[in-house]
Amino acid sequence: MAEVAGLLLAAGAGRRFGGPKALAVLDGEPFVVRALRVLVDAGCVPVRVVLGASAAQARALLPEPEAAVVAEDWESGMGASLRAGLRALAGTDAEAAVVHLVDLPGVGAEVVRRVADGAGENTITRAAYEGVPGHPVVLGRRWWPEIIAGASGDKGARDWLRGRHDLRLVECGDLGTGRDVDRREDLPG
Repeated sequence: MAEVAGLLLAAGAGRRFGGPKALAVLDGEPFVVRALRVLVDAGCVPVRVVLGASAAQARALLPEPEAAVVAEDWESGMGASLRAGLRALAGTDAEAAVVHLVDLPGVGAEVVRRVADGAGENTITRAAYEGVPGHPVVLGRRWWPEIIAGASGDKGARDWLRGRHDLRLVECGDLGTGRDVDRREDLPG
């Protein structure tokens, strides 16, 4: 069975949210801890958490602070986080990485397991919710250098994924919403 890493992107300042979403709390649990738990519970090994805004505070919340990777240029957007995270995973034995976002409290371990099922070095898989592409995304190791080279701004791998004929969408609407939390009023009630 292939080793599938977990890559949690949690570096943003959360300007529309009013602060870093990694530090936001839902049901008594910080978003960064909640999202990390989802990857661990899904069986991802190793797991890396990319931090930026309030990195020291977020790192202190992690059960294993050494899992943190700081994207020094995090302010330039999600592309910087994705580059930093994939570079950190390059030194591991992982054949694929599940890219998960910190602001998706409606995505559980069962979604990650479904999307990562059968992942390997050539995988390009993305969760879909009622047919709409979302996160997490699974990226096979073969593609990491190409993705690192093209990741910029707030798009991450969006442009790279667009129009790919080898992208497999995996329906997960029966398991979660896939909705991100952009503003405090978006928090599940």
